[in-house]
Amino acid sequence: MHRTVRGMPSALVVALAAGLLTATAPTAHAAAGATLPFTSVEAESATTTGSKIGPDYTQGTLASEASGRQAVRITSGQRVEFTVPSAANAVNLAHSVPDGQSGTLDVYVNGTRISRTLAVTSKYSYVDTPWIPGAKTHHFYDNARLVLGQNVQAGDKVAFQSTGTQVTVDVADFEQVAAAATQPAGSVSVVSKGADPSGNADSTQAFRDAIASAQGGVVWIPPGDYRLTSSLSGVQNVTLQGAGSWHSIVHTSRFIDQSGSSGSVHIKNFAVIGEVTERVDSNPDNFVNGSLGPNSSVSGMWLQHLKVGLWLLGNNDNLVVENNRFLDMTADGLNLNGNARGVRVRNNFLRNQGDDALAMWSLYAPDTDSSFENNTISQPNLANGIAIYGGTDIAVRNNLVSDTNALGSGIAISNQKFLDPFHPLSGTITVEGNTLVRTGAMNPNWNHPMGALRVDSYDSAINATIRITDTTITDSPYSAFEFVSGGGQGYPVRGVTVDGATVRNTGTVVVQAEAQGAATFRNVTATGVGAAGVYNCPYPAGSGTFSLTDGGGNSGWSSTWSDCSTWPQPGQGNPDPDPTRNLAKGRPATATGSQDVYTPGRAVDGDANSYWESANNAFPQSWTVDLGSTQAVRRLVLKLPPSAAWGARTQTVTVLGSTNGSAYTTVLGSAGYRFDPATGNTATVSLPSGTSLRYLRLSVSANTGWPAGQFSEVEVYPTS
Repeated sequence: MHRTVRGMPSALVVALAAGLLTATAPTAHAAAGATLPFTSVEAESATTTGSKIGPDYTQGTLASEASGRQAVRITSGQRVEFTVPSAANAVNLAHSVPDGQSGTLDVYVNGTRISRTLAVTSKYSYVDTPWIPGAKTHHFYDNARLVLGQNVQAGDKVAFQSTGTQVTVDVADFEQVAAAATQPAGSVSVVSKGADPSGNADSTQAFRDAIASAQGGVVWIPPGDYRLTSSLSGVQNVTLQGAGSWHSIVHTSRFIDQSGSSGSVHIKNFAVIGEVTERVDSNPDNFVNGSLGPNSSVSGMWLQHLKVGLWLLGNNDNLVVENNRFLDMTADGLNLNGNARGVRVRNNFLRNQGDDALAMWSLYAPDTDSSFENNTISQPNLANGIAIYGGTDIAVRNNLVSDTNALGSGIAISNQKFLDPFHPLSGTITVEGNTLVRTGAMNPNWNHPMGALRVDSYDSAINATIRITDTTITDSPYSAFEFVSGGGQGYPVRGVTVDGATVRNTGTVVVQAEAQGAATFRNVTATGVGAAGVYNCPYPAGSGTFSLTDGGGNSGWSSTWSDCSTWPQPGQGNPDPDPTRNLAKGRPATATGSQDVYTPGRAVDGDANSYWESANNAFPQSWTVDLGSTQAVRRLVLKLPPSAAWGARTQTVTVLGSTNGSAYTTVLGSAGYRFDPATGNTATVSLPSGTSLRYLRLSVSANTGWPAGQFSEVEVYPTS
């Protein structure tokens, strides 16, 4: 949210502005985030006669959607006074007013009230999306901008005072707005074609005529306010250029809507401000809906109060989207909706998006060789900061994402398809140099949290190469890295390497592993871990193990959450394990073979009436359970279904153990264990003192009652 100050990395500047106690930008790569033309100051760090709210991470509260999870509430006569951080002549204020209300704020510079007031409204806020599971009323904040009419310097005071309406003030962006640019030689002015810069008359036809006249050249949008009542189409081989995003303003909720273009469309240096107050997904209420064609660009734009900034379909090869502001969308900021090739989205600022701020969704065709780089994203309030849904050879580099809210991570790398035909992740997915601050959220649909950086085999296995390098994760309310199959089908996550990460003050765990699969971690350091280093519990239970390979250089997160029947809560620490707890219940289990539906997971499902049965007539057969971490084990209870229909029998079993899943040693040699329904069909196995293992294996070489190994439950206890 902070522009880069000479000599100071932007990630550090932002962290300081957000009030973080420790803030160090990564040094091995470019600083994270965009270089911006404004400097932000949080209201909670300003002087106020109002009251501070937050911090809060609860879905549906004003504080939880605020930058830094804190804000300041003022009522009639109360004020917030900011110290100006650098020379400025304009300000943008992020704020919220109660639903259904509008009003004004008086503005003071160094104690003197200026003639201009700042209009505030709830018109574009309080969005409901009942068709999205887990959503609540959201999108509480709005942005309003004002040219001060004078220059202010670093150290000056700018105050906003309520004139009667309750206003929650979040953050102020101070900017030195340059003078309006002059008309380029040879360009066609929309005013020359009849456009009305006062905004009173409809200028749609004038824009169309100017575009038609300027093929191969420039359409000039002079300073003014222009009103368009319908969208533009057939836009190709033309530059649309304004005098600056504070000077040339187009008022429309649908600027360009076209399914195709021959390309070379360049849009720059003006504002498009819509009137979208609700999210209607069937409406193309977007700045660009469809295609600009190959070799196009969008730069220097101020986009606000739309459903989506750019919803891109068709051919947008080699599109560059850079140096833009996306504010107050009711859905995505930008979505590459399949078939994007060579697209670069970089150095943009996005605040208060109602869905994924930046997304690639490989529907119909894969997004390929495209990237999101050096973007600053703040407060997406219903989804992720950055989401990659499928695609081939995608890069997410040097972005700064902060304050995600419900249903979202800072960055999500996912095979969630939503619709078909979908193209899953493939090739190499590069996630490099990103900084995530207060990202991750509680997912009300899962009733458990989403990590700051999530890799999600939602609808299919992840088999791409996922390289996550040089990551900084600070103040995540829950976990730092999450590996999950969010659709509940247990698809594996494979091919992941996490190399070089700094994790500070994570609320629960560093690694939240819920999918089967594997990842290698190198040079990942953590401080201020809230509960434990690793949560490694399959979702759904019994779906398979997730293997964490220590590649060296890791520190501060070696412990494992001890109880898969509970979720760690932020800051609670890792509880002492219950000595009466069955360590194997719900843990992933495997076997050398299974008969029909009698799979290995049935022996750890807590139901003594279901059972695992090995392949028949093929002794020896083995059954293995992963306890998630190395545990002291003293006693096993082996069970068969208690029904009298299961006649008495003896099974010959060897007990083996391993700490790494590959090298096994014998814990107890081969012995016969009697199962008799008259005594509950159970057998208790006492293990030697000092037995410690993560993987328990039972090798069955004989069964007098049936030619297979059989267990309905294998219970593992830490006490004798």
